[in-house]
Amino acid sequence: MTKRLFRQDHPVLFGFFILSGIFLMFWGGITFFLGRMVASDHGELFSNQDGIGILEVKGVIVSAEESIEELTAFRNDDKVKAVIVRIDSPGGAVGASQELYDEIRRTDQVKPVIASMGSVAASGGYYAALGAREIYANPGTITGSIGVIFKFANLQELFDKIGYKNEVVKSGALKDIGASDRPLSKEERAFLQALIDNVHGQFVKAVAQQRKLEEEAVRGLADGRIFSGEQALAFGLVDTMGNFTDAIDKAASLAGLDAKEPRLIYPEPDEFDLLHFFTQGDAAGSILNTILNHYPVLAYQWAMPR
Repeated sequence: MTKRLFRQDHPVLFGFFILSGIFLMFWGGITFFLGRMVASDHGELFSNQDGIGILEVKGVIVSAEESIEELTAFRNDDKVKAVIVRIDSPGGAVGASQELYDEIRRTDQVKPVIASMGSVAASGGYYAALGAREIYANPGTITGSIGVIFKFANLQELFDKIGYKNEVVKSGALKDIGASDRPLSKEERAFLQALIDNVHGQFVKAVAQQRKLEEEAVRGLADGRIFSGEQALAFGLVDTMGNFTDAIDKAASLAGLDAKEPRLIYPEPDEFDLLHFFTQGDAAGSILNTILNHYPVLAYQWAMPR
């Protein structure tokens, strides 16, 4: 009796295995190619030449962990003589923005750090910039927005229409503060306002301390309004009008490097990862950031999504 082959008995399954193998080989090739392309874009990964570390802070600040790792690596690398933090961000979570500010400030105590603002460096993005030795902005950069926001949905009318009800058992009156099936009570609103005022005060103190301004003067600017870079310069919120190239020249001067063509050192890219691309890549308004910003969170952030 002639033996039947697996592909004859299970043609669909066999075809699936073949297609899966082709796909994996194709994906491996794409991953390798993109990884090498990213590496070449950042350039000179194995050079021993001294240079300037470049940290990019882009999009909504949800977590500071990756930036902290990169700053730590720059701080401990003897070849990195100065650091530029290039910011294009409307801000984000309070805790993450404060962590980034602290780490930039810590790094500046070891080697010069210059903040270079792109199109937007507002709220938590501006807070992070405060940790740098000098802040460069373009005349039309959107910055400022010194304030705090806590936002959540009140879906009570919608829930009433569809007959949805919550049964809540809680250990204290404020345990389910911000519940979406009812409006805030007076007690809850007063509690949240006190919390926001406290966190707002932290922002004001950081601006006053780092920019050497009177706290009352900062409070007069800290109502959440945005400024152009030119306006921010007039109020003493930034140091200099200049673009990324100007920031490079300044960092090179502070580090004693050749200002004509200093080596720019970017963090070594990890192997290309699709999740990383959507959450940390250049794609503005990344999927994960958009999702996270629909959860209640204290934020130093300008123009939060509805």
